Amino acid sequence: MSLRMMLRAATATAAAAALAFSLAPAATAAPARDRVPTFGEFQASTYRDVAGQYVVNGDETIVSTKELQAFYDEMIAEYQAGDGPSSELIINRVYGRDDKWSATQARNLTYCVSNTFGTQKTNIVNAMASGAAQWEAASSGVNFTYVPSADANCRTTNNAVLFSVEPTTTTQYIARAFFPSSPDSQRNVLINAASLMSSGSWTPGNIMAHELGHSLGFRHEHTRPEAGTCFEDNNWRPLTPYDSASIMHYPQCNGSSSNLSMTTTDRSGIRAVYGA
Repeated sequence: MSLRMMLRAATATAAAAALAFSLAPAATAAPARDRVPTFGEFQASTYRDVAGQYVVNGDETIVSTKELQAFYDEMIAEYQAGDGPSSELIINRVYGRDDKWSATQARNLTYCVSNTFGTQKTNIVNAMASGAAQWEAASSGVNFTYVPSADANCRTTNNAVLFSVEPTTTTQYIARAFFPSSPDSQRNVLINAASLMSSGSWTPGNIMAHELGHSLGFRHEHTRPEAGTCFEDNNWRPLTPYDSASIMHYPQCNGSSSNLSMTTTDRSGIRAVYGA
């Protein structure tokens, strides 16, 4: 749950928006100004995933309590200033730099798919392949490689792959990923397989393309001021003009896509980072 959601709950304002990748949406617009939750309250309400990481903004991870504190402090500053987010696909920023892979690593994004998916494993393998292919078709600088030989020990500790794809039973999200800056111990994609395969117009391949967009460094498009809602933070840099239909834009956050498909603007954005 985001700070803005907490603020909204604390002041008993309107109900939360429709569910997306997370049962609680990333954020809500214009909370009433009343009591601001303490960091302890915010921390306690934030879902904590495997390896101790916090899940914020629906399907993004924060790796430590220190970083969660920084995230909270920025949201508090924005809220108190009352100015909203600062003034296009957008890329995550860490310590003032773009959060992306080196050119060499971007062409060798290896992963495994855990055998513990059981009867759903083939569906996950296919969804990952479909999602990866969308980014690969947009930029020759990106290549995801499935390594089946690592599936029997598909964990973050398996050095044969860059990241693991593992099952989760949480109902907090359909799937969640990581950023290039995430430590090795937290480089995994977690998927609720049953939810992935029953998401209506959001095809499994498109959902996984969204998640793999995060693994390439891309942020949610709806944190931009043009969306008018679901602000997250200002740790990003614009790559393209605002795109309400972006694959990185939650439809319920004033998005204009019903199926979470990749757009021409998304393709332009990845080429701006990883080349044509």
